[in-house]
Amino acid sequence: MNDLYLTGEEKALFALRALYEKYGYSQYKMCKFEEYDLYLKNKDFLISDNIITFTDTDGRLMALKPDVTLSIIKNLAASSSDIQKVYYGENVYRASKNNSSFKEIMQSGLECIGDIDDYTVYEVLMLAAKSLETISEEYVIDISHLGIVSGVVDSAVASEDVKKQVLKCVADKNLSALSYIEKSENVDLERVKKLISTYGSPDSVMPFLESLEFKAEVSELIKILSALEKNGFKDKIRIDFSVVNDIKYYNGFVFKGFINGIPASVLSGGQYDRLMSGMKLKKKAIGFAVYLDMLDLLYDNAKDYDADTVILYDKETELDKVIKAAEQFTEKGAAVTLMHSLPDKIRCKRTVRLGKSGEILENA
Repeated sequence: MNDLYLTGEEKALFALRALYEKYGYSQYKMCKFEEYDLYLKNKDFLISDNIITFTDTDGRLMALKPDVTLSIIKNLAASSSDIQKVYYGENVYRASKNNSSFKEIMQSGLECIGDIDDYTVYEVLMLAAKSLETISEEYVIDISHLGIVSGVVDSAVASEDVKKQVLKCVADKNLSALSYIEKSENVDLERVKKLISTYGSPDSVMPFLESLEFKAEVSELIKILSALEKNGFKDKIRIDFSVVNDIKYYNGFVFKGFINGIPASVLSGGQYDRLMSGMKLKKKAIGFAVYLDMLDLLYDNAKDYDADTVILYDKETELDKVIKAAEQFTEKGAAVTLMHSLPDKIRCKRTVRLGKSGEILENA
C-alpha cells in the first residue's frame, strides 16, 4: 500500500495494529451496534449518555456503539482462557463536545481480560507509551493509582456524598473548591491538597509517595514505574493524581496520554476490575483507547492537488487509446483524472491533452 494515499489517522491505525500484533494481541472485530440495555445498565461508565438508538426488526431496542470496552467484555466474558489479549480499530458514535450533533469517531486500543498480573499491567502501560510514540516523539503519559487516591480521600472524609465532591475537585485540581468543602464540612483536606499538587517525574514525587501509609498501593506503583524507567520511558512518564476515572468502575492504575500540539489527552486507560465485578464477572481487566479523531489537530490531511495529471480527451477518441493513456501515467505512480474539459477549480500539477490518434500533447 502506498503511504502517499493514506491520511495521518490511517497511517497511525496501521502502525498501532502492527505494534499490538507484535506483542501477541489478536484483532477483535465487532458489530456496529449492541442491545441498548448493555449501555443502560452501565451508563455511568460511558463518556456520554447520549446514545443513538433504533428498533430492530424483532422489536429489540438497539444502539449504535458508543463504547468498545463494554462490547468486548460482553462477548469475551464466557471464555475459559486465563487471559485474553485483543486489540481493535473501531468507530464509535458519540455526541460532539462542541455541538449537539453526533460524530463517528475512530478509536484504536487494546484490552486484557483475565488473570492480570504485574507484567500485564507493565505491558499495557508500555504499549500505551509506545502507541503515543508511533504518533509523535513529543509525548508524555500521566499515571495515577486509584488505590492511593481513594485511600487519601477515605482517610479524610466519611460521607460518601462529600467524597464524590472531593474526588471531582481532585480531577479538576480545584484547590479553592477543596478549601470551601474543608470549611463547610469541617474536615481536614490538607493531604488531599498535597495529593493534587503533586505532579512530576517519579523521582521528584518519591518523597511524597514514601510518606503515605498505603504501602501495598505505593509499592505496586513504584514497581511498575521502575520497570518503565528501566526500559526507556523515564523521560516520558509523570505522576499525576488528578487522573481520576470513575472509582465505581476503575481501580488501581489509571493513565492518560498527551502529545505536543494537541490540547487534550489522546489516550486514556486503566484497570476496571470493578466494572467486571458489576457485570457479575470474576475476572480482572485493563486496557486503553487512542482517540484517533484528535489527531486532526496534528496532521494536515489536506491535499495540495486533486490529481497529479489531468488528461483531456475528445469523445471521438477510441476507447483503447484513452485506457492506454491512463495506464501510462498510473503505472508510474501518478494519480490521474480523465475529462473532456478542465473544470475551473481543479488543482493539478499538469494538464495534458490526448490527441485523436492517442498521442500525448503537453501543455494542453
